[in-house]
Amino acid sequence: MIISNYFKPFGILFIIVNMEYRKLGKTDLNVSAICLGTMTFGKQNTQEEGHEQLDYALDQGVNFIDTAEMYAVPSSKEVYHETERIIGRWIEKRNNRDKFVLATKITGPSPGLSFIRNPLNFSHEQINTAIDGSLSRLKTDYIDLYQLHWPERKANFFGKRSFVVDENDEWEDNFQRVLESLEGLVKAGKVRHVGVSNETAWGLMKFLEKSSISDAIRVQTIQNPYNLLNRTFEMALAEVCYREEVSLIPYSPLGFGLLTDKYFDGSDVENCRLNLFAQLSRYNSEMSKSAAKAYYDLAHQNGMSLATMALAFINQQKFVASNIIGATSMTQLKQNIDSINHKLSPEVLTEIDKIRELYPDPAP
Repeated sequence: MIISNYFKPFGILFIIVNMEYRKLGKTDLNVSAICLGTMTFGKQNTQEEGHEQLDYALDQGVNFIDTAEMYAVPSSKEVYHETERIIGRWIEKRNNRDKFVLATKITGPSPGLSFIRNPLNFSHEQINTAIDGSLSRLKTDYIDLYQLHWPERKANFFGKRSFVVDENDEWEDNFQRVLESLEGLVKAGKVRHVGVSNETAWGLMKFLEKSSISDAIRVQTIQNPYNLLNRTFEMALAEVCYREEVSLIPYSPLGFGLLTDKYFDGSDVENCRLNLFAQLSRYNSEMSKSAAKAYYDLAHQNGMSLATMALAFINQQKFVASNIIGATSMTQLKQNIDSINHKLSPEVLTEIDKIRELYPDPAP
């Protein structure tokens, strides 16, 4: 078990983080087991706060930063692209591009987001337009990991547990063409590796199949939601990732903040994410809240905060390369990064599974 290290000189609490590093897919990149997610930069966090988070994360051994062209979230005409711009100004100011692995994403088909690009697809033209925009805003010559934010086909949406046939889906198999366009970015030196996001097991295997047959660039990562309230990833995708050596970099490990103490000890405030953006969240159901309360009780019975237990659970999964954490305050950020110092016992893991049996994945 990894023990947390704390010292408190002059009455100030410091946390010593024993960061772990893991291989990203089949690449030569070693990334920290904690990745800094940045979707709040430009909406819930100012540029100054974002830069403070970036500085602290790097000081604690975090060498992996994730963003997207559509951020900040929720995306709108007023804030889209702003997160990349904030990170770009930080890179320019610190002159530290060689110190970390940078990931961003091209927006796929998304209702109401045509202001980002139109059409929102993965055509050769749109991929090249999107990458050039991201490179300019991020003030860098290359992206370490470039990800497809959503499948083009109608296959994976928030709140869906299973595939539903849509006879109006006009998508045609273009996996090979997309890979060829992405490979062009690699050959041009704009991108090092590629990944997918919000993808299904079938979609991931199709990408891998096409790469195997044509010797095209290979998908190395998948970024999907994964947390104690949504473990649907384990049903099929986990085995694909484990056996094919594709790394999961999970987002929303704290379930939009529901998997934290504040909603159960009464310390939540109006601008907490779940309160601020309730209309966007699938974590507001009574089932999700009941399950989260059960996990809260289990965490405190074992001397942990709910956030620490929820993040530690993700951190120690064998198919996870790096856990994408986010925060709106430095206190949250420090606690979230410190989760790498905690390892859950077999007994706690057994109790977690018992709760899941009572509340099976209430927030798909």
